[in-house]
Amino acid sequence: MFIFYLIALLLAITIHEFSHALAADFLGDPTPRLQKRLTLNPKAHLDPFGLLFLFFFGFGWGRPVEFDPFNLKNPRRDAAIISLAGPISNLILALILSLLLKLFIFFKIKTLYTIGSLFFVPMIYINVVLAVFNFLPVHPLDGFKIVGGILPEKQAKEWYELERYGLIFLLMMFFPLGKSSMIDLLIRPAVGFLINLLLPFPSGII
Repeated sequence: MFIFYLIALLLAITIHEFSHALAADFLGDPTPRLQKRLTLNPKAHLDPFGLLFLFFFGFGWGRPVEFDPFNLKNPRRDAAIISLAGPISNLILALILSLLLKLFIFFKIKTLYTIGSLFFVPMIYINVVLAVFNFLPVHPLDGFKIVGGILPEKQAKEWYELERYGLIFLLMMFFPLGKSSMIDLLIRPAVGFLINLLLPFPSGII
């Protein structure tokens, strides 16, 4: 299972960061292409520290995709779209794998279901955790820019003033609260709901 989860981690982070790069390129910013981030090669997207956190603590990050807002037609809106592309791609992948598992069950393809379960379950779990974690509205997570793109301009300016405190907020959320942490308390309900929705059997991993 260690090998399956490691592969799942590599693929989930790669797809997440590639989707950021693809969205930025589509919206007119060549920066990710020039930095060779428009690739599904994991080496281009992995952050060793973020990978270790994701594997051992259930949350983490890849090497951030850089983009130049001056190359975007609507910088605030487009930045939100670029940020949204990462977690949405993880949820789409989890959904596709879930549908495949359910099709294997429906058509009673036992061999494919057994093989698929070994790899698809870790993939679904990791992609859901990565997506939910990145939806948190704290800089430098994707949720921060997503909220900034939704707010009216005046409120958005005030919101972006919180960017300088993002890492402090994030570190504070790691501190234990009893047997859990704030991060765990925030993401566990959403992760549990999505996992139970996507998996065709009780997962027992939450």
